[in-house]
Amino acid sequence: MARNLQYRFRAPALLDRALTHPSAVAEREPRARRTYDRLEFLGDRVLAVVVARLLYDAFPDAASGDLAPRLNQLVRRETLAEIAASLGLADHIVMAEADLAAGGAENPAILADVLEAVLGAIFVDGGLEAAGGFVHRHWGERAAALTTPPADAKTELQEWAQALAKAPPFYRVVDAAGPSHRPVFSVEVEIEGRAPTRGLGTTKRQAEQAAAAAMLAAIGGG
Repeated sequence: MARNLQYRFRAPALLDRALTHPSAVAEREPRARRTYDRLEFLGDRVLAVVVARLLYDAFPDAASGDLAPRLNQLVRRETLAEIAASLGLADHIVMAEADLAAGGAENPAILADVLEAVLGAIFVDGGLEAAGGFVHRHWGERAAALTTPPADAKTELQEWAQALAKAPPFYRVVDAAGPSHRPVFSVEVEIEGRAPTRGLGTTKRQAEQAAAAAMLAAIGGG
């Protein structure tokens, strides 16, 4: 594991905790102290700060409006799950047998949470310098490749509707779940002549973008 992460823990127990899913701990036990819950909370914040600085340095002429979609691209669940898979984290996640049998270790949401927990553990173990090095090693190439900001799905959908003289897309939150520090919003978008589509995100804006992207995919597919 240390070889994949390119980091050796001074306190290996931190890595063990970062890889432990809540289902692996009995309900009567203090889960927050023995699972990745608290480390994921910390890693989420560290990741946002380090990636923001990475982008700030990589694109000195970019305005904040161009940096924001790059940041969203790099910290979104899908990106984290891809990086987690490339590191082989799924093979080391500790969880209840039933959840493992159901493919829980391959769940993108769990992979993303575990990766953030690992980053949080590195931050606690080695400080911001170690955490920053980890992010630069595993996010650096992806950041450098974003020479132009990712397409804004909401803007693209809005322009599509305007071109066809349709009413603007209408977005509404249909559900909010998950822990208070990392809620998951479900947003539905409606547009004239099309079946509604939904998207998920840890912010309403992310969920709206996901819903718009789903609508664009539906439009592209006929």
